[in-house]
Amino acid sequence: MPVGLLIVVAVLAAATSVGLWRRRTDGKMRTVPQLADDTAEPQLTAAEIGTELGSKATFVQFSTAFCSPCRTTRLLLGQVAGELDGVVHAEIDAENHLDLVRRLDITRTPTVLVLDGTGRIVRRATGVPRRQDALAAVALAVTAGAPVADPAAD
Repeated sequence: MPVGLLIVVAVLAAATSVGLWRRRTDGKMRTVPQLADDTAEPQLTAAEIGTELGSKATFVQFSTAFCSPCRTTRLLLGQVAGELDGVVHAEIDAENHLDLVRRLDITRTPTVLVLDGTGRIVRRATGVPRRQDALAAVALAVTAGAPVADPAAD
């Protein structure tokens, strides 16, 4: 077999593998690691995202001007936020907020962070999230932001 053909086959196999991996992981909501004191790192404020936090949850979407998946994500998260009380969708232009992008390790757009009612990041996704994953992330944010009962008070 000619060397050129082997190179073409190897490149196609590698590209297919990367494509299948991206298809499986794109848009999947991941849990954000917790610190020892049970707070997520980092926490965002209303001033940083440019709007008030939702009382239950906030979707923070990092986008860029020419990102077509960002438009799909904007529509999806706007619709979900509009259907649920206490849920807000905020979109941040990544190019104009590079300090925040660096601090939060945003490496591609769209990246979606899900905050609980206090601004703690509880979920994160790169790519267009699925509707059911966005709804599940809101449920997790509500649970994460709920006050914990003190057993000593009983």
